[in-house]
This record gives sequence, structure tokens and C-alpha cells, in this order.
Amino acid sequence: MTTDRLSELLGQYALTKAGDEPPSLSLVETKRLAQICACPLREVEIGALCRHILPERYRRNLGTVGWEGQIALLKATVAVVGAGGLGGWVIEGLARMGVGRLIIIDRDRFEENNLNRQLGCTEDCLGRPKATVLAERVARVNAATETVAHVACLDEANGAELLRGADVLVDALDTLPARMVLQRIAAQLGVPLVHGAIGGYAGQVMTILPGDAGLAALYGVGPLPEHGVETTLGNPAATPMMVSAWQIQEVVKLVTGQGRLLRGRMLVMDAQLGEVTEIQVGQERNEFEEGDG
Repeated sequence: MTTDRLSELLGQYALTKAGDEPPSLSLVETKRLAQICACPLREVEIGALCRHILPERYRRNLGTVGWEGQIALLKATVAVVGAGGLGGWVIEGLARMGVGRLIIIDRDRFEENNLNRQLGCTEDCLGRPKATVLAERVARVNAATETVAHVACLDEANGAELLRGADVLVDALDTLPARMVLQRIAAQLGVPLVHGAIGGYAGQVMTILPGDAGLAALYGVGPLPEHGVETTLGNPAATPMMVSAWQIQEVVKLVTGQGRLLRGRMLVMDAQLGEVTEIQVGQERNEFEEGDG
């Protein structure tokens, strides 16, 4: 069996690295083992980590997430809805952290006005679907991360199917109605949602678990404007980097079970004023002690 063969080879490899603490596994060796065993790179990396053999690419992750945390990331599926300013950086960060499977959903194609801030947008990919371009980039950044790209608009009708298997959802959308739809779908699926939004030099991040009021506590449940303040304040290059970094960290905390989530509280960052404000949204609870409800 493939798993038996992989276990045998990893055991032999560990012997060759006796004395190293911890023994490391290069990308070249990872790919060689995957080819011999006819298995995905991710399976090799998980097998190595279970034996405390460290894939070299995750060496700088180890002190933060630990062995079990890195294994959890590799086993996780995260769906990023929106592959533009926020989504591109979120996808990049999650791939580099070693998330094993990414679902990327975006109906749009890259335009020239995306060049100032959207990671996936380059002059030679203008006109191409954002989801497809980002999936191709992930393959170049971390070949162990599986990607599923949907060039589609997520809605109530297709949401459950497009998000099938996701452990965490990321809101990287740019309209309030679409965000509310995503939160409703997340609640129906019983999956946590990491919200992010930007406008000018400012942005906000919040984690919403099923049963939380979330965005409804901020915007109510009535008719919502299609766009927010970003249409007048603009989107400078650094703002989506700032907000997406917090979104990435929230996803990592959810997957690994480490840290205190931004649940029941929204972090508002204003880079122009140099201020960070925490706004209470509903009743805050410890993120892991009371379940999802």
C-alpha cells in the first residue's frame, strides 16, 4: 500500500538524518518521495510531520503553530470568497502557511485598476479570471496545496455546493449584500467565517461563528447599500495587505485551536491616524469553550 511504502521510506530517511534535531525534509526530497509512492506532496509532508521530520519550507512556522498545528493546517480546507485586494493576499498567506486545500471563488477578471493593490494582478494577466490566476500562483508557491477555482458568483443557490468540505470561510468580498449572503451560508453549513473589509487607509476584521450575530449586529437586517466607503475613499496598496494579514492569522487560529479569536469584537485599523480600535459586537465568549452556538 502507498501509505505503508511512504512510512517505510520516511523511516529510512529519518535514520539517515540521525543526530539532526529535528531532521529536515527538503522540497526536492519531498517531491522524490511523492513520486516514488505515487501520492500527493501533502501526504508526504503530513507523514513526515507525524514522525517529527520537518519539511524545511515550514521551519519558520514551527515555533508558532508547532507540529500538531502544522499537521492541522495541511489537513484543512479553507474557502476564500473573493480573489481581489483582500483575497489575493489571504490566498498567498494561507498557501505559504501550508493550508492543504484552498477553494477560491470569484466571478471577475483582472482589470487595470486592480494593478495598484491586488496580488494576483500583473500586466500580462489582465482580462483573465482572478480565481484561475490565483490558483496557478498557489501551484508555484506551494505545490502541496490543492486548489479548486470557481469562476462564479456565490449565492444562496450554489453556496453549499461551492463551499463543500470547507472548514473555514474567508470573506474577501466587496459588497455588503454579498457579505450577508456569505454569513447566512456559513451559518447554514456550521462553518466559521473570517470577515474583512477595507476603505481608504482603514480596515476591519472579525471572526463570526455559527449562531453569532456578526455582520447583522453592525448593519442590521434591512436593505443594504451595494458598496461601502471604499468607493469614495479608494483602496491604496497597503490597506488590503494590513487587513488580510489579520484575516490569515484568524484562519490559522481557527484551524490550530490556538489563541484568542476576534469573536464578538471587531478590530478596526486606521493606518492614517495610527490607531487600532476594538468594537464589541454582541456578547463575546471564549472561542473554544462554548462550542459553535
